[in-house]
Amino acid sequence: MAEQTTQIAHPLEPFLRKTTIPHIWCPGCGDGTILNSFVTALKELEVNLDKIAVISGIGCIGRIAGYTNTDSFHTTHGRPIPFAVGVKLANPELNVIVISGDGDLFAIGGNHFIHAARRNIGIKVICSNNFNYGMTGGQQGPTTPLASRTATTPFGNIEHPFNLVHLAAASGAVYVARWTTLHVRRMTESIKKAIQKEGFSFIEIVSPCPEIYGKASKIGTAMDFMNWFKKASVIQNFSDPAQAEITAEKIPVGEFVDVEKPTFEKLLREMTAQAQGKVTGGA
Repeated sequence: MAEQTTQIAHPLEPFLRKTTIPHIWCPGCGDGTILNSFVTALKELEVNLDKIAVISGIGCIGRIAGYTNTDSFHTTHGRPIPFAVGVKLANPELNVIVISGDGDLFAIGGNHFIHAARRNIGIKVICSNNFNYGMTGGQQGPTTPLASRTATTPFGNIEHPFNLVHLAAASGAVYVARWTTLHVRRMTESIKKAIQKEGFSFIEIVSPCPEIYGKASKIGTAMDFMNWFKKASVIQNFSDPAQAEITAEKIPVGEFVDVEKPTFEKLLREMTAQAQGKVTGGA
């Protein structure tokens, strides 16, 4: 008699589209870690996947929308946030999560980010920050550190980068956090908190790009990135995000903002109800 083998299902299998796996990310890329933390957060929260919508833009991390077993949309470059806003306003019961890259969200998409945060629209934005445009050749982007060598800054970057947690906090986000892909458990807990939060939440995840940025900037392998994250990361919960610039010597991480205020969709519903009442009363 032939021996029967029993297949053991992966614990995260219900949250992934098996037909799209294995993923396309390079060995050592942090995007796989972000995907793992995200679906782990969904599992631990025991969320109804029919109530989750994942929106992504162009870039390496943009493929994550196709890997999650949820309603998901891979939008055009820089436009995941306005798309997500439309989804949230059309169906406020959905938990709408944008997962995209630093170039997509803060270069061509930067204006969308600041106004969605200002309005406090109840979407969650997770940014994989790998300091460059990794998918299109490693060009310098809005978060590329000063002096970094990239495909378009062969003599070193002279543009001052965004401090993303400061930008998010100044724009009005009610929850702001930053972790690296070394901080897997803390990242997962932050994602869980953001998913449950009312209002615009933002999590920056500093993620290695060893094949493109790592080689051009001479940081090295994925392990070299992890050693840098371990050495430079300093947990500074609820410190001033304006002082949280990322440098070669220091990566301030932690939760920077956690406040409450009315969401745009709540105020919109109240205004609509009030307007309809006045129209009905005057008819």
